[in-house]
Amino acid sequence: MARSGFDQASIAMQKGLAEAPQEQRSLRSNRNVAADESPYLLSSSPESVGGRPLSVALISPDRRRRAATALALNGCAGTTVTEYSSYPPGLDDVPHLLEQRHDVVIIELDSDPEYALELVESIGSEAQATVMVCSENTDPELLVRCMRAGAREFLTLPMAPPVMAEALVRAAARRPAVQSTRKQTGRLLSFMGAKGGTGATVLACNFAVALAKECGEKTLLIDLDVPLGDAALNLGIVPEFSTIDALQAGERLDARFLTQLLVKHSSSLWVLAAPGKFVQYEATTEAVNRMLTVARQEFDNVVVDLGSQLSWMGTSAYKEATAVYLVTQASIPELRNSNRLVSQFFSGGTPKLEIVINRFESRATGVSEEHIAKALTRPAQWKVANDYAAVRIMQISTTPLVFEDSPIARQILKMASAASGKTLATETKKKGFGLNLFG
Repeated sequence: MARSGFDQASIAMQKGLAEAPQEQRSLRSNRNVAADESPYLLSSSPESVGGRPLSVALISPDRRRRAATALALNGCAGTTVTEYSSYPPGLDDVPHLLEQRHDVVIIELDSDPEYALELVESIGSEAQATVMVCSENTDPELLVRCMRAGAREFLTLPMAPPVMAEALVRAAARRPAVQSTRKQTGRLLSFMGAKGGTGATVLACNFAVALAKECGEKTLLIDLDVPLGDAALNLGIVPEFSTIDALQAGERLDARFLTQLLVKHSSSLWVLAAPGKFVQYEATTEAVNRMLTVARQEFDNVVVDLGSQLSWMGTSAYKEATAVYLVTQASIPELRNSNRLVSQFFSGGTPKLEIVINRFESRATGVSEEHIAKALTRPAQWKVANDYAAVRIMQISTTPLVFEDSPIARQILKMASAASGKTLATETKKKGFGLNLFG
């Protein structure tokens, strides 16, 4: 079955059909598609969404594949189709192709995949048109390469007209020249461990779940503890893509591309996970900043798990954070590290720093609260109780802590409430969310 691999957003169906224009000029060949030829009548057409017929360029050197794609297009009302029987002889010809002002450019990949991807990249970098690709090859690696090149839709051949029609309706919805005003930038909430093993990931995951479920806010968790982050493991999800895919996209990363890399947890939390395998990759400051900027434009909250790495200190994960949660413990090594971090990076008061003492046991630390505050150079805002059994159960069952009533859950919920400015219910709902990885 044909499928669209890039844009899964649903477009509300509207009533009405549209007729296509009678003529459309072509550089190499000409094929006019009229709405009344279609045996498929859709409750929404590209014209009904975008206000005028959708101009489509179909580029395919292979006659059979071009005919199959044209057949699917022939079933779509409100479009004019121009076929091109060969790729442009050089990428310098692309601007001339764009002069035709096509709303959609469909490029068949299989005749020459490498050149076709260069063509996708060239058009995608300069045009407002929606670039789609079609192929008989369903290799996930090819899909990722097309996404990175700038394609919006991946259509698998052969395809039915309704599949093509849905892709065109999405393209028509993107078409308006004046884009809607973006909402206010979301909060950026970063978690950092003073030392490996302080529990920053567990807190970040549950804090993010609380924001998504209990506060009802659109929340994204980004695991930037690459290459060994384990946020996905804590939440019991198995992602197909990772943070590195977003970082490698660079300037091509936008909201739709980012959405395709995410996994939605059953608590309504969206997750951009660290890679499941060890990957050697050094991200630039610009790539991290771009990723976080795009994320904040789409989400009310972006929670970032930074691990205990210092490599991100020059990025917006720190510099533009609404709050940085420094997770430490009441033991000498962690307090020493915390003291150095606070003095070096947070002495100026920006960004906002909130210190979290994890696994806190007031009677068993061996370090008085007075000495803890002195070591940190300021009082800790949060003290999370030590409950090894609850955390162990969470990691085995992948049920978030905040859905079971416990001292840890109550404190995390208070943190989420303070960050969002919303008052939460005092009783935690006892529901299990997640996949049991062990049976």
